[in-house]
Amino acid sequence: MPTVRNKRGGTRSSLHFEPPTLDEAIFAAQGLADDVRGQMEIAAMLVGLPENEVRAAVLKAVRPARGPSRPSPSPCSASGPQVVVVERRAPRTIMR
Repeated sequence: MPTVRNKRGGTRSSLHFEPPTLDEAIFAAQGLADDVRGQMEIAAMLVGLPENEVRAAVLKAVRPARGPSRPSPSPCSASGPQVVVVERRAPRTIMR
């Protein structure tokens, strides 16, 4: 249901609230919870449906468990530490 608000100058505007779609709610729930049960609860609350109606869609959209956030070390770094040399240059001066 739109809400009516007064703007400056006396004009009126209406705001429209649109709940998220089931796919959007499942995507958000996957970002907030790792377990499927928690994802079902969150998605059901966001969409406003009972959990038993959301269950099938959540189970179909289950992502594999998150892996390590950093890539695994490459084989060449296992032989020893890499040396990185950083040289600092003086900033250029502009002559007028």
